[in-house]
Amino acid sequence: MDLRDRRARAAVAGAYLVQGFCFAALLTQTGVLQEKFGFSDGELSLVLLAVPVVAGVGSVVAGMLTSRFGSSPVLRAGGPGVCLAIALAGLSAAHWQLFAALALVGLFLGIVDATMNMQGVSVERRYGRPVLNSFHAVWSVGAILGALATAGTARLGWSVGASMSAVAAVGVVLALLAGPAQLKRAEEAPDTEPGAGPDIPWRPIVLVGIAMMLMFIADSAVSNWSAVFMDHALSASTSVAALGLAAYQTTMLIGRTAGDRVVRRFGPAGVVSVGGVVGGLGLALVAASPSPAVGIAGFAVVGLGLSLVVPQSFSAAGRLDPAGTGVAIARVNLFNYVGFVVGAGLIGAVAESASLRWAFVVPAVLAAGIVALAPAFRTHAPAAPAVAPAAPAAPAP
Repeated sequence: MDLRDRRARAAVAGAYLVQGFCFAALLTQTGVLQEKFGFSDGELSLVLLAVPVVAGVGSVVAGMLTSRFGSSPVLRAGGPGVCLAIALAGLSAAHWQLFAALALVGLFLGIVDATMNMQGVSVERRYGRPVLNSFHAVWSVGAILGALATAGTARLGWSVGASMSAVAAVGVVLALLAGPAQLKRAEEAPDTEPGAGPDIPWRPIVLVGIAMMLMFIADSAVSNWSAVFMDHALSASTSVAALGLAAYQTTMLIGRTAGDRVVRRFGPAGVVSVGGVVGGLGLALVAASPSPAVGIAGFAVVGLGLSLVVPQSFSAAGRLDPAGTGVAIARVNLFNYVGFVVGAGLIGAVAESASLRWAFVVPAVLAAGIVALAPAFRTHAPAAPAVAPAAPAAPAP
């Protein structure tokens, strides 16, 4: 790899770091925002569910813009946009201001999610080997740092506005530093003219996207309900209840850190298939756990098993788009938000109507769908449209 490729890889990693950092900072402040604006649990759920819905719109917008301008200009605008929207959410003094700020958060999150993965896939294409898992590992590191930033500013007694403004300021600086070294339009697909290339088929995108959606249903269950499950079903203390999510995020990071080497050895389909089995077994272990220690172990197994499904989904989409237009990645990214929305509603409904244990049985069963869809990750570039041979020139008189 030459110096340009290494610089591009570092710059794209910076974009993932900023996205994880800002997103976690927002999620860890939801309780504070709920108290500040007097939302009930139901009202808060509706407000937060609106974010991924708008993010889906942002992903579509990203696909439209990048097919014309390339992903870097859109990402370089979207990264600081996320940071500023986060700050506006923290500084909001009225309900309408918060709603407008969260709409901006969703829009820019969708744009950045799509474009940073377009850049990541382009770097992977230039390297000629799997590297996308390492970018998602950096996202996890950013999420951990964002959570720690919230904890630190809260300990110092900062307001939610001051805390999120500080996070935004750090994020803007990092995004601006990373932007210039990202891949330009001609570098993303140097052998293809803008707008050229074969049509991108929908069927493999839908199959890979459904697998991603099923993963995010499981992720929603763990992220939103692990602490509640540990508390209510296993009678864990508050400090111990938080360890379930910590174990999940830790093994998710470990799996993604080692993921590129694993994919090189076993291939994307094999990795996704085994990951679906391991993730499903981990969720079943959580549902059947008799003690907090077993529950924490189950969450750790889930994180390890499902850690590579998302990065491999984007890699598979990238292989369907050799022209580097980003359209396939933007389409697959939509399933991210569908999974989040469906997971939040489905798991909550099962928990309320049946029990918290059954709420984790549901994603355990759905994980079998990831295994069944694993062969769809063996994607290849679609054939270019045939070009009719030129008519022979008429003989000279």
